[in-house]
Amino acid sequence: MQNIYINPEFEVIRNENRCIKCRVCERQCANEVHSYDADLNLLISDETKCVNCQRCVSLCPTKALKIVKNDCRLRENANWSDSTIKEIYKQASSGGVLLSSMGNPNPLPVYWDKILINASQVTNPPIDPLREPMETKVFLGKKPEKVQRDKNGNLICNTPPQLELSMPVMFSAMSYGSISYNAHASLARAATELGILYNTGEGGLHEDFYCYGKNTIVQVASGRFGVHKDYLEAGAAVEIKMGQGAKPGIGGHLPGAKIVGDVSRTRMIPEGSDAISPAPHHDIYSIEDLRQLVFSLKEATEYQKPIIVKVAAVHNIAAIASGIARSGADIIAIDGFRGGTGAAPTRIRDNVGIPIELALASVDSRLREEGIRNNVSLVVGGSIRSASDVVKAIALGADACYIATAAVLALGCHLCRTCQTGKCNWGIATQNPELVKRLNPDIGSQHLINLMTAWKHEIKELMGGMGINSIEALKGNRLMLRGVGLNDRELSILGISHAGE
Repeated sequence: MQNIYINPEFEVIRNENRCIKCRVCERQCANEVHSYDADLNLLISDETKCVNCQRCVSLCPTKALKIVKNDCRLRENANWSDSTIKEIYKQASSGGVLLSSMGNPNPLPVYWDKILINASQVTNPPIDPLREPMETKVFLGKKPEKVQRDKNGNLICNTPPQLELSMPVMFSAMSYGSISYNAHASLARAATELGILYNTGEGGLHEDFYCYGKNTIVQVASGRFGVHKDYLEAGAAVEIKMGQGAKPGIGGHLPGAKIVGDVSRTRMIPEGSDAISPAPHHDIYSIEDLRQLVFSLKEATEYQKPIIVKVAAVHNIAAIASGIARSGADIIAIDGFRGGTGAAPTRIRDNVGIPIELALASVDSRLREEGIRNNVSLVVGGSIRSASDVVKAIALGADACYIATAAVLALGCHLCRTCQTGKCNWGIATQNPELVKRLNPDIGSQHLINLMTAWKHEIKELMGGMGINSIEALKGNRLMLRGVGLNDRELSILGISHAGE
């Protein structure tokens, strides 16, 4: 029920001169904002239900609709903002914890935007990626400390299992259940076509997608949903999820309304039951315990697959990463505080964790100082928005990046931040069959392929402008970065100089 203290956040404006009463808006809105009054021959809008997903605006054939932010505001107060007061009204009415979807939307620093890339000019000439070789391929996993040869001078190749990527980007974890079958199909098909990988998230792997196993990372979370021997053997790598950027220290929760049909079977839990992953793994309370699970998973997969440990970016992340690097894990995935999610407690999402840029730089520096950087590869996520973010991340020390929000945007997401309701009008974060079919996997996968193809071209152009012709030569090359508008402490943690130096 709508709280009587809160005005609708958005206003639906309908141009009656353009509106032809086709009722497309009514049929397309899962939130039931639009309805037709036959007596008045008018379409009416219940703005209390509008989440500004833009579905009606996009599909209106005469462009008769627009949605604007409601300019009716509570009295101005620098300490008690409009949103803070409304959140108190909601909790006073419901007694519940506030939930939010997607990443932190608050105006906190975005360090990617305060880092610039250096360019080559004369002494170190640029490289033309259209005419000269440019290597974007990367291998993720533990690397040998030195080249070894036998008595005849031949290379001894005993490298641990590696993940081969055509470019340093992967699709991050989004579980089947939190997103739809068609969304997963789009990610799996695109990853296979591109020669990269996608991550199942903690919801298991639908049997239809086992055929994409060579391009799949399977996840093991605290709830162990959908985890069994065939599942572990199906993927190219296994990821242990210890935490995620949107809710560090918090477990997962998929509402029972989304546990239906194949989601229930894939997760191996009854239909309609909430899928709750506890915050801790109840068999992990130390690095030694983590090491035990790492080697249990290696044993279960016959030491043929890299093991990833995913953690949230928190204040002691460098020390945590150092322990993980010594645990036997092959890859560390670090998720920054702007990472998206299907649902997170608002207070956790907006106040816990640190930016991925600072976390990455501190981890890379710590591992290098301790001489164990080659023990693991580093994958980072948490609002990687463009090819330039990828290049900056690699220069700060990452081997590759995870993207999720950018990927669902390519599928049509409009960031209306109501994923937890299951009423995604774009067929992405929903299990409603009528909504799921709005996302065509053929079109969705092609959009993802287009996006990654464009990013790959841009990565090559950026590297060429730096006079660098491979991702390996770019990795950890902080000399190619400069900061603007950053203080000395921030520059020190990032390990870069200020612009002009």
